[in-house]
Amino acid sequence: MNSWELAYTTPASASGWTRWLIFSPGARLILFVLLFVASSFGVGMLLHLLGWMGKGVDVGRDLGGLVQLLIRAVPAVVAYLLLVFAIERRSPAELSWRTLVPHALAGLALGVVLLSVVMGVLALAGSFHVLGTGGDVHWLAAILSVGLGAGISEEIFFRGALFRIVEEGLGTWIALLVSALAFGAIHLGNANATLWSGLAIAIEAGILFGLVYHVTRSLWLCMGLHAAWNMMEGPVFGTSVSGLTPHGWLKSSLTGPDWLSGGPFGPEASLVTVACCLLLSLVFVVIAIRRNSIVPPGWMRRDGGRP
Repeated sequence: MNSWELAYTTPASASGWTRWLIFSPGARLILFVLLFVASSFGVGMLLHLLGWMGKGVDVGRDLGGLVQLLIRAVPAVVAYLLLVFAIERRSPAELSWRTLVPHALAGLALGVVLLSVVMGVLALAGSFHVLGTGGDVHWLAAILSVGLGAGISEEIFFRGALFRIVEEGLGTWIALLVSALAFGAIHLGNANATLWSGLAIAIEAGILFGLVYHVTRSLWLCMGLHAAWNMMEGPVFGTSVSGLTPHGWLKSSLTGPDWLSGGPFGPEASLVTVACCLLLSLVFVVIAIRRNSIVPPGWMRRDGGRP
């Protein structure tokens, strides 16, 4: 017996042209991107009017962290809520306020444990070395930008919108592949990025985060996991986050071949991180299969594939 269900299905009363130009998965993804672009423009204009952005403007680290949070998260949240309420006309259970605290805390805990295991394995392998403590970390700015900014915006974009909507039309496995590859691709423009580092992020984080969302149907949990991942990797352990310059409480170094240490890109390009995340992903795959929650492609469903 199938136990899967979709967050949204096209209204049976929808006319032919609205079914394809408004309610279809492809149309809603395009509408989400357009809403995101418009929201980004609006937030940017507001920040310029406040004097927080612009050529030569220096607002300091903490306010700069807030600016990064606003630039990243607000457009994504606004675009997603407009998509859900105005177009899909539903209440977003994936962003239910009743589950915010427990799910976000669960995600944070999972992220802390996962990155601690990764760094522990790297230490046992002789790659991760702690040289001291007390590194210069601007915690508020890091939490706002690296943690919340990235965690909120990227999870809404890649799991809430891309994975969820593609899953409605093409099923879970294809949605997982598409969202993971897209997630890896956006990191190819980062400093020290290589084709392998982008693929590694797709395999370790793209697949894992997609499966976490599939099993829990909670964006709060995904956001917590993502935020904890970034915070533990950079501000706590003092290693590079997706190729960015490391600034951490621990003064540390990574040595050894690039396949082990991740090289200049940081631990996310390490085979150790890939292996640890794949093992955890396998746990979520088992859960999904036992629940029989894997959504088949639209053309294989008894409802005729109506998204």
